[in-house]
Amino acid sequence: MKLISEEVQNAEYIIEDNNGKKEHKIKGVFLQAEIKNRNGRVYPEAILAREVYRYNKEFINKSRAFGELGHPDGPTVNLDRVSHMVTKLYPDGKNFMGEAKIMDTPMGRIVKSLIDEGAQLGVSSRGMGTLEQRNGANYVKNDFYLATAADIVADPSAPDAFVEGIMEGKEWVWDNGLLKEQDIDALKQEMIRARRGELAEAKASVFKTFLEKL
Repeated sequence: MKLISEEVQNAEYIIEDNNGKKEHKIKGVFLQAEIKNRNGRVYPEAILAREVYRYNKEFINKSRAFGELGHPDGPTVNLDRVSHMVTKLYPDGKNFMGEAKIMDTPMGRIVKSLIDEGAQLGVSSRGMGTLEQRNGANYVKNDFYLATAADIVADPSAPDAFVEGIMEGKEWVWDNGLLKEQDIDALKQEMIRARRGELAEAKASVFKTFLEKL
């Protein structure tokens, strides 16, 4: 079995007022069945429906359906990197819609700050399984196990928002001592050294370094 992750970019980020306190949520399509995705994979609807039922029963209903910020390299959820909790996952045609609330954890606060800075973020499911190639696509087989309905992943705007935060010394970059002063300075210097044509690549590199240090 191999780690299989799929990214969906059209998640909606909502900020709600709850008795004067801002609540950040994600809503949208978390999983898609019977369609060849960008990775060339197809998830049979029956397999996803089975896994969504199990995920609801074992995780959502017990308030332990956590997700992380970034692309974890294994199926296990690392509690020190949790940014949100999935609260709903249900079928809608061939899609499975989800909702998650951003938690008040170090990673969750980074997500909230990126959203407040205008970054667009996506969601990525994570599971284990094997594939069968047919009709020009890789079909996910019956042994598929859904580990996480949604991790939060960055589209190209997130590194922009993060780098802007570094260069302007914005408070959220320093929050909870996640980055030491010398780390911030090194990331700044990397951006200053980048040539104009390499800026996008440098921003992506700096953001990746930041996530790896957390």
